[in-house]
Amino acid sequence: MQKLSFKNRIAFHYIITTALLIFVVFSAIYSIVKYSVYNHLNTDISREVQNHLSEIEVKDDNFRLVHLEEWNEREHNTLDVNPVFIQFLNENKESIEKSPNLKSENLKFNFSTENYELYDTKLLNNKIRQIQVPIYSESKLIGYLLVAMSLEGAAMVLTNLSEILLIAYPLILVLLFFIARFIAGRSIKPISAIIKTANIITKDNLKSRIVLPQKKDELFVLSQTINSLLDRIETTIDREKQFTSDASHELRTPLTVIKGTLEVLIRKPRDNEEYQNKIKYCISEVNRLNHLVDQLLLLARFENQNQSLKIEELSLNSIISEVLSRYSTVIETKKCKISSNFSEDFTVKSDHYLLAIVLNNLISNALKYSKENGTLQIQLFSSTEQVECAIIDSGIGIAESDLEKIFHQFYRSNVGEHPEIKGTGLGLSIVRKLCFLLKVNITISSKENSGTRVVLSFPKTSLTES
Repeated sequence: MQKLSFKNRIAFHYIITTALLIFVVFSAIYSIVKYSVYNHLNTDISREVQNHLSEIEVKDDNFRLVHLEEWNEREHNTLDVNPVFIQFLNENKESIEKSPNLKSENLKFNFSTENYELYDTKLLNNKIRQIQVPIYSESKLIGYLLVAMSLEGAAMVLTNLSEILLIAYPLILVLLFFIARFIAGRSIKPISAIIKTANIITKDNLKSRIVLPQKKDELFVLSQTINSLLDRIETTIDREKQFTSDASHELRTPLTVIKGTLEVLIRKPRDNEEYQNKIKYCISEVNRLNHLVDQLLLLARFENQNQSLKIEELSLNSIISEVLSRYSTVIETKKCKISSNFSEDFTVKSDHYLLAIVLNNLISNALKYSKENGTLQIQLFSSTEQVECAIIDSGIGIAESDLEKIFHQFYRSNVGEHPEIKGTGLGLSIVRKLCFLLKVNITISSKENSGTRVVLSFPKTSLTES
């Protein structure tokens, strides 16, 4: 079965709801009209009962019409549109007197019906509504008054009404379906524009955007959300293109250097010392290449923000001491003075492996960009809500205009001014991603030729709790 279009489904669902509502309304109309018609008949019959009870005379346990001849002449001698039938019975349910319009027929006494109760019955196959009222002489039952009125007029009204409602019901639903379909088509017209725009958007054409509707309704929000999604996709793809370009350049540079060195080396015989120097240089470039690949793999590994974490209580003092001991040779070579006198043991809840990478990159950068005989301070503070770790160096510093860019992949500040300082430009990008995963806030402040201060703020609540 072919699926309905979106606007047809909207119209169909609308019609289902409307059909139920109209059915309830039509049923209520029919019930109200029926109640009104029957109530009118009941009132008329009750009035006839009162009138005829007042026209009889009870005497010696018998009753008779006071003005019989006048009564016969006045009424009930013809069959009107809604004729009234009157009949008097004695205590044995035998007819004593009846209205001329009954002719040879008699109203039937219903033994199963209570007195004064209105009920429907038939007279000559015509529907009538009847009541039977007892007549008493003091407390003795001496007869009955039967009053009936024709239901043909009421039945005709109800039949005509039901036919009108039954014919109107499907016609109204069909008409409403096409109206709802038209309105739904107009309402979802912006969706067609969204589809048209989405069809022309490809990986090579991400500039197009959906025109926002004038009315700020749900379709406006949808269009705005899709445009925001396209903005994020475009930014991500541009970033990936830039990353691929930068990564290719960074990988190509050491390979070109190694190739050039080896080509120069084989052009003519060299002495052992020159061979050793060139080979050591190539090895250093290979090590740099390995380090770059390791950084790229690490960056790709933690690109997924759903990385599983092994949260445990860690000693910041111990991790910092491990990192410093790892760089003891660099510290001795540059004659850096390390200041890390911790007043107490500071603990945080985090992932040991990831936190060690963060501190290793930050301390490595601090030592790399520190001047000889410089100082490196590592301070730990604790407050009611967080533990802070400050890494302060007295190195070359970072220009204020570059502070926003240092977390970008492959970005290095003032490379031309300090060519002797090697690096990949990936360290701080990795640090930022890991800090995001660990819910650690990182802030960097710096001044050129004065040094840089990096502060890590660890929440005291567990990551699993947050």
